[in-house]
Amino acid sequence: MMRLVAKILSTCFGIGLFPVAPGTVTSIVAVLCYYFIPILQNTSVLLSLVALCTFVGIWSGTLMEEEFGNDPSIVTIDELAGQWLALAFLPLGWLPALLSLVFFRFFDIAKPGPVDAAQRFPGGWGIMADDLLAGLFANLSVWAALALLAYFHLWPSV
Repeated sequence: MMRLVAKILSTCFGIGLFPVAPGTVTSIVAVLCYYFIPILQNTSVLLSLVALCTFVGIWSGTLMEEEFGNDPSIVTIDELAGQWLALAFLPLGWLPALLSLVFFRFFDIAKPGPVDAAQRFPGGWGIMADDLLAGLFANLSVWAALALLAYFHLWPSV
């Protein structure tokens, strides 16, 4: 029964079972939820959900690794947490949301330096750590991009 609960939660209620790019699909769903469910735009709520997903992801990801091997692609709760972290503290609007998605997927897929190192932690810790770091880097990258756009008067000052 615990493995079934772990599978349901770690796959974000089945989104991780999507046959093509389940991590990207989960990230898109995370952005859409954020954009269209106003309570998620409250930073305290969003960060609380990131923390909850992190703890659930460490537990469920560890169980899923025991069954499916190292960092199974069906486990996408890490993308949910990482994408929501990428969105935290950003100004509202379609451009910051879109940029957060693009930057998050870049850092999650390319795994530069510390992101790659973080995924080597054991079990669910590694599953979650690299995506949280990718989310942090994405968030900082969005702020940099918005500042650059503001400098060229293409976006309001940040």
